[in-house]
Amino acid sequence: MSKASTTARAKKPARTKRVTKPKAAATKASTPRAASKQAKLIEMLKRPEGATIDEIVKALDWQAHTVRGAMSGALKKKLGLKVESEKVDGRGRVYRVAD
Repeated sequence: MSKASTTARAKKPARTKRVTKPKAAATKASTPRAASKQAKLIEMLKRPEGATIDEIVKALDWQAHTVRGAMSGALKKKLGLKVESEKVDGRGRVYRVAD
């Protein structure tokens, strides 16, 4: 047995608890800039007739999964808006921001 293997190893320092930021819901809800695509999305959803995914895709030049993600993540979770949807004959699924 070698001399190096018989010596005591140094102890590793104890782990410290990781400090995390507060959740987005606990902080003040922010508002989008006036001329941003997010503001345009909110404007389209606040119209009385609402907007379909296809209408938003054409207006904002986004892909459909980006629109759905923005509604779920940015509007619902971060801004706290209530997005509702309903199936309309001849139009498909229409999304609106509830007042």
